Amino acid sequence: MQTEASLQDQLHDFCGVFNDHLRALAPHGPSQRLNDAIAYALEGGGKRLRPFLTMVIARHHGAHESTMMAAGLALELIHTYSLIHDDLPAMDDDDLRRGRPTLHRQFDEATAILAGDAMQSMAFSVLANEPTADPSMRMKMVAELSRASGPEGICAGQDLDLAGLSNARNHQD
Repeated sequence: MQTEASLQDQLHDFCGVFNDHLRALAPHGPSQRLNDAIAYALEGGGKRLRPFLTMVIARHHGAHESTMMAAGLALELIHTYSLIHDDLPAMDDDDLRRGRPTLHRQFDEATAILAGDAMQSMAFSVLANEPTADPSMRMKMVAELSRASGPEGICAGQDLDLAGLSNARNHQD
């Protein structure tokens, strides 16, 4: 049985390696502003529990290290994109995220939307191009991420969150 300290040590070690891989995903496209916005979002910190747990579960099932990392990176990209969109004025209208200005405050709303959209695309690209996973596994990973982030997953959850906000605002009036 693992101790809490050993799990914390594993998480700490994982975060160092994971953050290096995440930084390596920073785009070098033609729009420097978009590149900077994506880098700002990816460097925003976080506990990285989602990719760590993904790695632990994938390792338990015998997945290749590279495939585990790709799955964790894709999950973190989707999570970050969802936070960017959640912070927008049309959603929760937050000014701060993890002690820093939200992306739409640091840049602007349009850039935040584009950065979130780009990170969503990057997540699927990471999975689709994972060289150590066989093609059927890549398709399964892409399909599952699509399901979890689409109208049955994150998008539905955000819509329910907004409906709750709307109901709460109507009850206050």
